[in-house]
Amino acid sequence: MLLTVNNLSVSFGGLQALNLSHFQLEDKELRVVIGPNGAGKSTFMDILCGKTKPDTGEILFNGKPTHGLTEVEIAELGIGRKFQKSTVFSSLNVFENMTLAARMKKDVFSSLFFKMSPAFKKRIIEVAERVGLTSVLHQQAGALSHGQKQWLEIAIVVLQDPKLLLIDEPAAGMSDRETERTGELLLELSKEHGVIVIEHDMHFVRQIANNRVSVLVNGKLLMEGSFEEVRNDQRVIDCYLGRANAQLEKL
Repeated sequence: MLLTVNNLSVSFGGLQALNLSHFQLEDKELRVVIGPNGAGKSTFMDILCGKTKPDTGEILFNGKPTHGLTEVEIAELGIGRKFQKSTVFSSLNVFENMTLAARMKKDVFSSLFFKMSPAFKKRIIEVAERVGLTSVLHQQAGALSHGQKQWLEIAIVVLQDPKLLLIDEPAAGMSDRETERTGELLLELSKEHGVIVIEHDMHFVRQIANNRVSVLVNGKLLMEGSFEEVRNDQRVIDCYLGRANAQLEKL
């Protein structure tokens, strides 16, 4: 099992944001986490990557506990996070952004005397091809389309060689074609990495949910199941999917 979570909880200002009794993810599994705003989805991601410390609970990643580790130490274990908001350097081109990301795995001393090897350059080109950025490698990141910026964010995480990718609302603001391409990319990445995706776009969820979907409501796990099981569960319909289900029925 790649990830195991037990009795994970955290409160902010006396309000419990997350109370997750159990969650598991297998290696090379893509899991979509859905739920209404305020359900605890982003808090869950924040705890997994070390940005937020839980009040109670246990996280085992690849059999190792993450309790007490810093964000950097958790990243070194193999958990990579792509946030919803862009963090690319707009004034640098795509290749330069990816170079910086790849160098982040090196220590400070090595970075000071960094010299690009043929293998290093080949790795960047391979990842760029994988995420669909080969044609814009030397284009300024600020001039990319919204979808291309999201793919660059994903490429930056992939270059960290994570075992688990945490992806926050990748389809937000994308065109239909960009959304479809992003779904294809995440399914491809799940052949080599564990992937957890937070998403609200149910058309996109249906595209990528090839295993279980987890539903969070009020910080708790309401249910897990296939996409069809989730979309037809009355509890999920009542608290979250009413309007989205109506839209899906039109397809």
